[in-house]
Amino acid sequence: MNDKPETAARPDAGSATKASDTSEEGSSPSTVTPGAASIGSAASETSPAGPSLFDRVLGLFRQRNGTSLREEIAGALAETTSDAESFSPGERAMLNNILRLREVRVEDVMVPRADIQGVEITTTLGDLLGTFEQSGHSRMPVYSETLDDPRGMVHIRDVLAHITKIARVKKGRTTRKTPAATVLDLAQVDLARTIGDLNLIRPVLFVPPSMLASDLMGRMQTTRTQMALVIDEYGGTDGLASLEDIVEMVVGDIEDEHDEDEPMITQSGDGVFIVDGKAEIDDVAKMIGEDFAAGEHGEYVDTIGGMIFNTLGRVPARGEVVQAIPGFEFHVLDADPRRVKRVRIVQSQKGERRRRAARTEQA
Repeated sequence: MNDKPETAARPDAGSATKASDTSEEGSSPSTVTPGAASIGSAASETSPAGPSLFDRVLGLFRQRNGTSLREEIAGALAETTSDAESFSPGERAMLNNILRLREVRVEDVMVPRADIQGVEITTTLGDLLGTFEQSGHSRMPVYSETLDDPRGMVHIRDVLAHITKIARVKKGRTTRKTPAATVLDLAQVDLARTIGDLNLIRPVLFVPPSMLASDLMGRMQTTRTQMALVIDEYGGTDGLASLEDIVEMVVGDIEDEHDEDEPMITQSGDGVFIVDGKAEIDDVAKMIGEDFAAGEHGEYVDTIGGMIFNTLGRVPARGEVVQAIPGFEFHVLDADPRRVKRVRIVQSQKGERRRRAARTEQA
């Protein structure tokens, strides 16, 4: 692994970097293995349990009668047959997400600027290790003074490679039959050196928010770069997108061993609640009290996200305020084109009482 990756030169504001053939993280260019050609044939073999997903999608190619493949797949997904060859709910969801992917833009999947966890270029090695430990991320953007002056990204693997290289101490003579014993003397590592001094910065992609997410995924695969900063028309940093964010649009949320289970419902103030979009309506009603009456929504949907969708007839945008039931405002904190992720529920009467109390104190 090369512990001195080159720093990316930032392009003009709002433009995307040109895809290059450089290898990210020191990996060699991908090659097609002899067995790769047989994957399709192996996947198409009928299992004892019935035709595979690959078989059923492939069958749509054979059944086309003047209609496009996209229309054929959409029609098959709309069918509600229960025979053995029909798609499972999980397969339907994944295929529907694939069909919608061409309409998804980078701004729909990016992490907003306010939620970006980055490090300044003057951060010391010791502080960087602490930041990685607290965040749980393996990559973080690097900036100078503000996020509007990004310099690239730093990868935890490059950090560990640098520490290992500096701390490695070899003892004794080395021969082919008796290699030298290798130990690490961590006292040799200068934790006061900065990210910029150590040349640990790798390039990132710079893309506009209007770019199609599928195009960004292709560019990430070509350049072997899994992080992109979203730059607005004025040259400022608008958000951050990763390959995982795009993949999650198709397969759903991907959680690893470092992801912590957050409570579905938390109270952040008097009459104010932060609620996961997947939280059950009944559970939210128990938390808030009898004032929270779902009414007819409870007959059609089970979750808070479903209630908001049922009210609007569409998935709301981030920042939108919806009054799904009387006496409550639903502030959409996070959402993508598929679903509502996080909502702030504000009880209107208590909010009005707080405003009246504030006016009384000022008087």
